[in-house]
Amino acid sequence: MISRLKELRFYKEKTQLQVQMETGIEQALLSKYENGLRIPPTDTLMILADYYGVSMDYIMGRTDNPKVNR
Repeated sequence: MISRLKELRFYKEKTQLQVQMETGIEQALLSKYENGLRIPPTDTLMILADYYGVSMDYIMGRTDNPKVNR
């Protein structure tokens, strides 16, 4: 999960500060999520999945398919 969040952010060419400004998730928390120091709660995972246009399962590493199942 951790590397996926960082990979998604790099792919979108965003800094943590930009993600914070666009999602409302604090930069310090984003850093902790990306580095495996904290696990994001479900509501945060939903925000990040919507932001990056991928499924929560993809972020969590449960699938290699980034498509959102809606």
